[in-house]
Amino acid sequence: MPKKLLLLPPLSVSSAFRAPRASPAARPAMNAARTGYRVFSANSTAACTELAKRITERLGAELGKSVVYQETNGETRVEIKESVRGQDIFIIQTIPRDVNTAVMELLIMAYALKTACARNIIGVIPYFPYSKQSKMRKRGSIVCKLLASMLAKAGLTHIITMDLHQKEIQGFFSFPVDNLRASPFLLQYIQEEVPNYRNAVIVAKSPDAAKRAQSYAERLRLGLAVIHGEAQCAELDMDDGRHSPPMVKNATVHPGLELPLMMAKEKPPITVVGDVGGSIAIIVDDIIDDVESFVAAAEILKERGAYKIYVMATHGILSAEAPRLIEESSIDEVVVTNTVPHEVQKLQCPKIKTVDISLILSEAIRRIHNGESMAYLFRNITVDD
Repeated sequence: MPKKLLLLPPLSVSSAFRAPRASPAARPAMNAARTGYRVFSANSTAACTELAKRITERLGAELGKSVVYQETNGETRVEIKESVRGQDIFIIQTIPRDVNTAVMELLIMAYALKTACARNIIGVIPYFPYSKQSKMRKRGSIVCKLLASMLAKAGLTHIITMDLHQKEIQGFFSFPVDNLRASPFLLQYIQEEVPNYRNAVIVAKSPDAAKRAQSYAERLRLGLAVIHGEAQCAELDMDDGRHSPPMVKNATVHPGLELPLMMAKEKPPITVVGDVGGSIAIIVDDIIDDVESFVAAAEILKERGAYKIYVMATHGILSAEAPRLIEESSIDEVVVTNTVPHEVQKLQCPKIKTVDISLILSEAIRRIHNGESMAYLFRNITVDD
């Protein structure tokens, strides 16, 4: 006898188990939470967070909630106040005068975000510290490579920086490095803010800066001058032992072994290669820290007939007595970007002007998060730029 099938009524889900509909007022907050990235500032000082605020304003985002402070014993403490699980995190770290504290803040925040299961941790470091210590000198060390290893160990997966002192520094890292350029902003400043800039000459204060100066001169269709003869390196080899091999008792020296002797360098008299008479002189470089060499170059250019002198650099560190020396010098204006905070120096010296580069940093953040090509930010930029 065939069995009858028992038909059950369709199951109904109790209203107690239905997911509540999000109210229209709550929907924007939910969408904001799904954007998938956060921007944090790793600085403990208010002056250093200004660039981070400018970048987040351009992105239409808010700074991530975190607390960075120094304890009474000098230790750095970082607390992340919101969830970052599975998100792209951008840490903006500008480097103040206290470089080592800033480095520790960046390392500890990166490690805290790594522990909190962030998907990617991208460091936005406009001025990369220790970039001048990227070559072996005497019995020293390549500190820049050490810092690159520390950042990788802390959890960083990508770095955005600007105008590295040596482009070869990118090879120290085991992850991608985007080395952006500030030259488009400085070129724009020359065209818009320097009166009669067509009568200007781009000057390299040493042969080492000649490639950068040539790049500016070719783009502005201006003349080029190079100051030659100043001391290129302050290191002294007299007492480091290279010229006096250690005494070895009972050592046998091969009688036929005669190594060629390297001739000592002799500093030539300072000369200016190029004509700056009756022109505006624009000295360009990547970093302006100790300004003695810039002040000396300005004096030489004045003697050669330049009637107005500008100094342009990406990173305005302006240490020690730099504002006072600039104010008392023949330099008419110093133009730097806001990769490094220098508001105090501007109060001490009205000759210092600032160019904002938050636009290119915010665009780099947007493109990296959206997986877009970065080639647009490097258009018309060659290897020598």
